[in-house]
Amino acid sequence: MDLQLHHPIRRRVLVLTFALAFWSGFVALAHDVPQTPPVTDRSGAARRADLTNEAPYLAENDVAMTTMMNHMVVKPTGDVDRDFVAMMVPHHQGAIDMAMAVLRYGHNEQIKRLAQEIIVTQQEEIAAMHLAVGDPLPPSAAAPTQQSPAPPSQDRPSTSDSSTMSPHMKTR
Repeated sequence: MDLQLHHPIRRRVLVLTFALAFWSGFVALAHDVPQTPPVTDRSGAARRADLTNEAPYLAENDVAMTTMMNHMVVKPTGDVDRDFVAMMVPHHQGAIDMAMAVLRYGHNEQIKRLAQEIIVTQQEEIAAMHLAVGDPLPPSAAAPTQQSPAPPSQDRPSTSDSSTMSPHMKTR
């Protein structure tokens, strides 16, 4: 065998080995970084986030994520385009449902504006996907611009429940 052929290969193996060793060391160091200690107040007691105020948002977001993931599981039809749309429409609807939850419970106006934009663009993309595969469009409706939290005592249906969903948000 020609030694000239082996020399570049050995050099590549050596470089790759060095890069892998360096990266492994970096990852190991990252795992050894100590956690930031909890911030304490003047009494010395550690402050914890009050998640009770966030519970309705977390519950609604969890429902949106679970519904999205369940609806993204589709049986292949043999038509790649239709299968893609069948998976992506629930994905986009999930983004809409999560954005609606932020509009209901969020406080940051910039995040709320982003949520509004997400709702509009995801609705447009859902419509474009339906059109691309020849499906009829659902009736048009205005995108929500502001949502208020429901009173705590009121049981609200899921935003992903198609029986209570506005017509423009139904995807199935």
